[in-house]
Amino acid sequence: MAAESTRHPARAELTKRWADTVLAARDGDGGSGPAPGPYGANLLDRWAEPRRRYHTTDHLLAVLGHIDVLEAHGERAGDPAAVRLAAWFHDAVYLPDRSENEERSAKLAERALAELGVAPDRTAEVARLVRLTVSHDPADDDTDGAVLCDADLAVLASPPAAYAAYAAAVREEYAFVPDDAFRAGRAAVLRQLLGLPRLFRTSYGERVWAGPARRNMEAELAALTGDAG
Repeated sequence: MAAESTRHPARAELTKRWADTVLAARDGDGGSGPAPGPYGANLLDRWAEPRRRYHTTDHLLAVLGHIDVLEAHGERAGDPAAVRLAAWFHDAVYLPDRSENEERSAKLAERALAELGVAPDRTAEVARLVRLTVSHDPADDDTDGAVLCDADLAVLASPPAAYAAYAAAVREEYAFVPDDAFRAGRAAVLRQLLGLPRLFRTSYGERVWAGPARRNMEAELAALTGDAG
C-alpha cells in the first residue's frame, strides 16, 4: 500500500501541507508533540488504498484546493486549521460496504490529533466536522461546517464530462452492488442532496457551484430512474 501511494505526483506537496496544517493547529508555534510526518504518511496510504476509485488522493487534493478557493473569495472559516484537518480525515476510513465510515474516521482523528499535541477543543471540532459529512447539512451559523461541506460537494459542480467521470468512479467503488440496488441507492443520495434547503452554504458556493451542481445531479437522477429525455 505504501509503495502504491508514493507514486502519486502530489505526495511531496501533500506531505508539506499536512505538516504545515498540524503546526498551525498547534497554534502556529510548533507546540509539543511528535513529528507530523509519520501520521501524514499513514493518512496518505489510507487515501491511496487500491479499492478506492473516487475517495482517493485526488479527492483529498480537490477538497483542500476548494477550501483554498473559498478562503481566497472571503469564505474564511472560524478555525481554518480545524477545517483543513477535517478534510484530511473525512474519508480516511472508507469501506464502501460499511455505513460507519465517518464515525470511524472521526475517531481516528480524535486519537491521532490528541497524540500530535492538538488542543482538545480543536480536536473535538475536527471530529465534529468529519461527522458532519454524513449529512452535509451544517447549521446556518456553522462557518467551519459550511466551508468543509461546500469543499467536499464542489465536485458536483464539475463540467459534464468530469461529472460523468466522478459518477463512474463512484459506481466502480460499489461494483459489488447489483445494478438495480445501486440505482436505487444512488438515486436516494441524489434526492437527499437535491432536497437540502441550500446545497451550498457559503455565498461563493451558492453563487458559483449551486446551479451547475443541480443540473448535473438532476441529469444523473433522470438517467438512473429512466426519466431522461
